[in-house]
Formats: sequence, structure tokens, C-alpha cells
Amino acid sequence: MTALKFCANISWLFTEHTDFSKRIYAAASVGFQAVEAGWLYDSDLSELQKAKEATRVEVVLINTPPGDIKAGDLGLGAVPGRELEFREGLDLTLKYAKALNCKRIHLMAGRIPVDAHRAAVSREMEDVFVQNLNYAADVLAKEGITGLIEPINTRITDPRYFLDSPHQAAAILGKVGKPNIQLQMDIFHWQIMDGNLTKNMHKYFPIIGHVQIAQVPGRNEPDSNGELCYRYLLNTLEKLGYQGYIGCEYKPLDSTEKSLGWIQQYWAQYS
Repeated sequence: MTALKFCANISWLFTEHTDFSKRIYAAASVGFQAVEAGWLYDSDLSELQKAKEATRVEVVLINTPPGDIKAGDLGLGAVPGRELEFREGLDLTLKYAKALNCKRIHLMAGRIPVDAHRAAVSREMEDVFVQNLNYAADVLAKEGITGLIEPINTRITDPRYFLDSPHQAAAILGKVGKPNIQLQMDIFHWQIMDGNLTKNMHKYFPIIGHVQIAQVPGRNEPDSNGELCYRYLLNTLEKLGYQGYIGCEYKPLDSTEKSLGWIQQYWAQYS
């Protein structure tokens, strides 16, 4: 079997360095050949480019802007009345993605309004999301970029996030029907949302465009104490023939470097 490819999520790892460009250097220094991040928009783009070119590290994934975090936003893709802002955010993301040669963009869905019930607004929000995803698909196709949608669990992480199960996400992707809009599988969220990881990985594998990992329930490194056996899960991805990147999106219990024993052991198997 071919070795899996991992990328460091520098929004979560190497936070010992405040500057994202320095985190790229730090990731490269311990063996990562790729990185991903949530939002890089407060960083100097030219410095990010310099770090990428100097280290030859691939930038795998970035998110669309969250909107106004202080006002409670966490993405705008499914939020009615914010379509123009979603498109403006996509333009900004594209600027960074093209400059960094990043080929995947997480199109964040956003939250259900504070004063609304999920059942009452879900249909309208789904319609808006499908509309925005169709728009994004056409824009991204011109640049050879894949858009991703990610279900986020509402039990622990974010009670108001609109996209809250792989089944809901797959149904929305079916309505969009564009090959360059795919599913982002964060195993941490999928375990909390639905469990049945092996079944769901097999079921949705054809539409999975990116994978992220962390232990449950603390969202720490994969080999820390928790509910998940990552030796089995990574072996399952190997058997499925997964060719994409696996994002290390976890919160180290100690320093980042001390949390990397598991991946160094994995790399050693294929060295």
C-alpha cells in the first residue's frame, strides 16, 4: 500500500510562533512537506510566499473568511442575505490560493441565526448554500481548484453550525452535482456526529476530497488517550486507496514537536 500524505494545520500546530510564515518554516523543519490553515488573511501574503518557496512546502487547503466573528459569524455560505459577502470572501480566498498555488478551498457554511430554530430555517439555508456552491464551483473550475464542504459537530464544537452531518452534506453535494465540490471529512467531527466511522468512510469515499484528524473528545494528537484507534483508521484509508492529504488539525497536549511521535513512527515505516 502507498503511504498516506499528511499536512500540518498551522492554525493549530506550531502556535509557538505567532507568525504564520514562521510556522511554515517550523513545519518543514520537522519533516512536513505540506501545510493547511484556516484563515491566513491577517498575514503578509508576500512573506507566506517566501516561506513556501524557501521550504518547497505545499499549501494544501485554506478556508473562506468567517465573516464577522465578533458578531457570531463562522462562514457565510448558507446564510441568507449574505450572498454578496460570500462572493467577496471567495474572491479574497482566491487571491491567496492562487498566490500560494493552493488547490483546495473549504467553503464554510456558517451558523443558524441566534433567534431561529434549525427546523424553521434549514430549507432556506440549504437553498442558499446550494446556490452559493454552484457559483463557487464555476469560479473555482476556472482556476483548477476544488471546493470542500465540512460538517461540524453541534454536540461539542458549535451548536449552531448549519452543516452538521455527513449525510446532510452528501445530500447537498448531490443537489449541486459539480465534480469540483467535494466532502471534507474531519474524523473528529464525524465520530461525535454519527459514529459508524468505518461504514461512513466506505459509503462516502467517492466524494471525499480531504481528510482531517484529531483524537476524541479532547481534539488532541491522534495517539493521545481517547475514543479513536488511529492505527485502524489510517489503515482503512490506505486500503481504500486514499490519495489526498490528511490534515493534522489537533491541539497538542504539550509543544507541537512533542506531539509528533505518532507521525514520525508512521513516516519511519516508509523511509
